[in-house]
Amino acid sequence: MDGKTRANIKPGMLVNIVLKKDQRSGTLTEGIVKDLLTSAAFHHRGIKVRLQDGQIGRVQEIIEDDF
Repeated sequence: MDGKTRANIKPGMLVNIVLKKDQRSGTLTEGIVKDLLTSAAFHHRGIKVRLQDGQIGRVQEIIEDDF
């Protein structure tokens, strides 16, 4: 599942995000969602989230859905 639709993403999910510094290379960072930062229902580059470790980036894919 991709991370472009806000309704698909909930706190506690395991996701891959792309950090601002990694946008050119496309390197993904895995983590657990703490907060959703994008208020729009859809974003073409991915919903922006804060991970539990404090890193912020846009969701590229949802790895595990615990709900």
